[in-house]
Amino acid sequence: MTTYDSDKVARIHQELHSHLPSESALRIKALESLLVEKGMVDPQAVDAWVETYSEEIGPKRGAAVVARAWCDSEFKARLLENGTAGITEMGFLGHASGHLKVVENTPSVHNLVVCTLCSCYPFSILGMSPTWYKSNEYRSRAVRDPRGVLAEFGVEPGDDVEIRVWDSTAELRYLVLPQRPEGSDTLSEPALAGLVSRNAMIGTDVCRPPVGGGAP
Repeated sequence: MTTYDSDKVARIHQELHSHLPSESALRIKALESLLVEKGMVDPQAVDAWVETYSEEIGPKRGAAVVARAWCDSEFKARLLENGTAGITEMGFLGHASGHLKVVENTPSVHNLVVCTLCSCYPFSILGMSPTWYKSNEYRSRAVRDPRGVLAEFGVEPGDDVEIRVWDSTAELRYLVLPQRPEGSDTLSEPALAGLVSRNAMIGTDVCRPPVGGGAP
């Protein structure tokens, strides 16, 4: 005789749905399919834009800016004085970075960026914003409990380190200049850029020392 186990069915249901794309991803895919079907969008163009933002315009640009600042003290000074002018020097000025302020992490200060109203983000140098950055939980808790949020990301500044939270807007967006990790003195500028993560430029991570000392 077949028996019905409601708990088992619930687990199977949850397991199946855990492998499905999110509702927003499904909606985007449906919209894309409709636009392609009507001849309004070229799917190859969509793929090209996604690849460009994830691989080229994405965090690699921001990482290059950070690495240049680590290597060139004069550029760093100009970048901190006027972030927009600094990234323009490197040819990275674009939409959503026209009013950019760069804030520097130091042994006594750790910066964290959030957008409490929506999800303003300098995507021309950081790529597409992560899902968590747009979540209500991050946007509220980053202001109320920044140390708790950082701890969840695996970052725990000492009690003597000041946490500064910067609220991005449509008029002013922020880029964190992380501390240069120890053991990276011999690395080239491109190699240094490889140590810089997107999250470190938001402030939810720090740049780690190169494994095995790294390569020049």
